[in-house]
Amino acid sequence: MKVGLQLGYWGAAPPQNAQELVLEADRVGFDAVFAAESWGSDAFTPLAWWGSDTREVRLGTSVAQMSARSPASCAMHALTLDHLSGGRAILGLGVSGPQVVEGWYGQPFAKPLARTREYVSIVRQVLAREAPIRNDGPHHRLPYDGPGSLGLGKPLKPITHPLRPDLPIWLGAEGPKNVAQTAEIADGWIAVYYSPRVGTMYEEWLAEGFAREGARRTREEFEVAATCQVVVTDDPEAERAKLKPSVALYLGGMGAPGMNFHAELFRRMGYDEAVSDIERLFAAGRREEAVAAVPDEVVDDVAIIGDRDHVRERIAVWEKSGVDVLLVGCRDVEHVRSVADAVQN
Repeated sequence: MKVGLQLGYWGAAPPQNAQELVLEADRVGFDAVFAAESWGSDAFTPLAWWGSDTREVRLGTSVAQMSARSPASCAMHALTLDHLSGGRAILGLGVSGPQVVEGWYGQPFAKPLARTREYVSIVRQVLAREAPIRNDGPHHRLPYDGPGSLGLGKPLKPITHPLRPDLPIWLGAEGPKNVAQTAEIADGWIAVYYSPRVGTMYEEWLAEGFAREGARRTREEFEVAATCQVVVTDDPEAERAKLKPSVALYLGGMGAPGMNFHAELFRRMGYDEAVSDIERLFAAGRREEAVAAVPDEVVDDVAIIGDRDHVRERIAVWEKSGVDVLLVGCRDVEHVRSVADAVQN
């Protein structure tokens, strides 16, 4: 099992100890460091800044929101980071949700599957640098010839030669159609919430994509990275309590009513009643009650918490279910070291 340090996205201010966490992760043998974005900090700058002193870890976005940048702009970010890191970049992409896409970026959210397919195709054209970039699809036309166009657009190739034309592209996906398309067109899948208990379901979704004509990878060549809080502790109850506010927020407060992809994922895990309770309480502004409504079982399904022996046993279960990389958020250097010890020894 490989492990990646998940820096996440910033709150009101930058995290104070991120640099030391990144350097320690690199020192103790973590496979990668990832940064995310929502509607504040971006995903690429922290990797370039804090990753500049690293030597081994891969540097990935988990995830860069597609509506934040045109495909060509995103490809520019990725090829730049790949050069600066000596070929260690992973481009993790995701569609986000309608509240962010339409409310923050001012872009339409409709047809996320088709938009993703076009987006990835253009990024791959840029990285391949085999011909001037063209795309005739309705979402990202290149050259642009729609309303307001002067008709002077010219197909271009990137001035800078990409370091790796096969720079890995991973996609964040939650529903069956999205996961299947990820297996078809990407190099890896970033699972925001993953439970090995329903690993067979995920593998069926992936298998559908791998079976499609022209699929980019086989299952053996493909990486599955799962967000999973790993905590070595003698007080698992206290650690569960620390995670429940985040779970409640994602189930009850992320996404629009009737279109919360995180909530639907947990419903598929069998938590329909709990999800409905959390959504109702969150919508009513009763956040503390929403947090209290998160069952311990939900946390234990998507996190690994316990003493060293328990953590090691659970990591083996996650690996057997199909996970290649655990994406772990660490509070301090000791947390980084305890995770490395549990995973590697």
